[in-house]
Amino acid sequence: MAASPAAELIELRGLDGPNLYFPRPAIKLTIRVAGWQRAAPSSIERAGADLGVRAAEQPGTPGSQHRQRVIAKIGASYARRLAVASGARRLAVRSRPGDEPDLIVVAFPWRRRGAAEALGRATAAALAAGTRRSPSAVIAELAPEVRAADPGEEPTVPDPAIPVIQVTGTNGKTTTTRLLAHLVTAAGRTVAYSSTDGVYKGERRIKQGDYSGFGGAAMALAADPDIAVLETARGGMLLRGIGVRHNDVAVVTNVSADHLDLHGIHTVDQLAEVKSLITRITRPGGWDVLNADDPRVLAMRRTVAGQLWIFTLDREHPAITGVLRGGGRVTTVVDGAIVIIDGSRIRRLVNLVDVPMTLAGISSVNTSNALAAASAAIAVSLPWRDVVRGLKTFVLDQARNPGRANLFELDGRTIVLDYAHNEAGMRGLTEIMRGLRTPGARIWLTIGTAGDRTDDILHGFALQAALGADHLSIGELQHYLRGRTREDIIERLREGAAEAGVDDVPVYEDELLALKASVRASAPGDVVGVTILSMRAEAFRWLKRRGARPLTPADVRSRARRAAPR
Repeated sequence: MAASPAAELIELRGLDGPNLYFPRPAIKLTIRVAGWQRAAPSSIERAGADLGVRAAEQPGTPGSQHRQRVIAKIGASYARRLAVASGARRLAVRSRPGDEPDLIVVAFPWRRRGAAEALGRATAAALAAGTRRSPSAVIAELAPEVRAADPGEEPTVPDPAIPVIQVTGTNGKTTTTRLLAHLVTAAGRTVAYSSTDGVYKGERRIKQGDYSGFGGAAMALAADPDIAVLETARGGMLLRGIGVRHNDVAVVTNVSADHLDLHGIHTVDQLAEVKSLITRITRPGGWDVLNADDPRVLAMRRTVAGQLWIFTLDREHPAITGVLRGGGRVTTVVDGAIVIIDGSRIRRLVNLVDVPMTLAGISSVNTSNALAAASAAIAVSLPWRDVVRGLKTFVLDQARNPGRANLFELDGRTIVLDYAHNEAGMRGLTEIMRGLRTPGARIWLTIGTAGDRTDDILHGFALQAALGADHLSIGELQHYLRGRTREDIIERLREGAAEAGVDDVPVYEDELLALKASVRASAPGDVVGVTILSMRAEAFRWLKRRGARPLTPADVRSRARRAAPR
């Protein structure tokens, strides 16, 4: 029986735009190196010496993380040496340990796809040859195959001439993107934007679906707007890269636990590294707008490519002085109003109660989103008066912001539909519901979320919901199981609720059934909330048939005043 190869190429992925490894298109190799992990230390030392890996890099014990790092460096050296041997100029290569002890990742930029993919396959083949053959001999054997490869296509990542605003974060991306699009329109400019709900030019949807990645950016730019606003999600950045070569303004709303254990991202710090990518491609004269109230986002200031602009709900935030001293700008809240600080100048923009998105100031999450959008709009040179007008006219209704803090009145009850899908989002939702509850009224909350979250995220999500509600139920998302069984999701959510002392958690087959049941069981004055996703349109239609009335900004202000503690 033939011996198994020392290494095996698991994936060769072409990243078409700026990515986790380089600010330009790159090839990412994921290689299983089980044979190298088992090899004798002396053989790894010889291979490393031939490839120019520093002698100080001792190979470590088989299966160890240290050896994994050494093997990754050897893989990077193979890629560099093969590139030179095949006639290419010096190649930038980066490598890192993979998700498992016998996986490594090697990445390098590409200028012609065919040639770069051939180099990637040759790199994996070189590692597959193991430690018994001389690396120099292996390179001499494989280099002609790389030279003979069809060069292939060049990168097509656009470098727009129009201003581009990119928005990322765990929560608030879509809402902030929609608000920014509204602000651009309020300034009399044409806007196209891509988001998790689709691609739009103005208020017209060009394409429906999740287009918060490379393809959505291309469609938005192809619409020929004056300004493009691009929601940029984690998945697209990891799987294909960012859809533009540069942006003029980058906005990072926050980073919290969500979508972990997917695409090699296992920790919130790793997630923050991915989210920071848009701040590394900002033009030198542009602005990077960061949430200073999130420590991981604030830490991105060390690596931003543009000028620094922070936003914070805390007027006394310790980062403010340093940012201003460094020539940056700050957006914050002073005496109930949004203000912008530039050097020694403090300019009052608008009162929070006049910004419908903040829900009369009771929603700290949406207040942060408003600060972020106002900062980005002014950073891209929209007139202040138009920004103010846009902030005053953007309403969180089912038309402008479907599925995000949509508020209705039905038979004396306040209905809140919002797809909070993680722990941080749930804190924001329960904050809104408490802010609208009059004294003595109760909160009825139905939760549901997709199955592609870790057990800890599902647990924490339900715990936060149970802590914020008087009555809790589960509305299943049976079309979003994503690898779990429905029973498993229910069990995880019930375990989270139980930690808050809530054991009676009824389950409904879908969100609409749960909404109907909560309305029946509740009383006038109560607040009923549902984390709506798959049946959002059906819920809107049912509410309309029942005679529900969307709450106006004036309604929200009145309810917030009545709910405020005296």
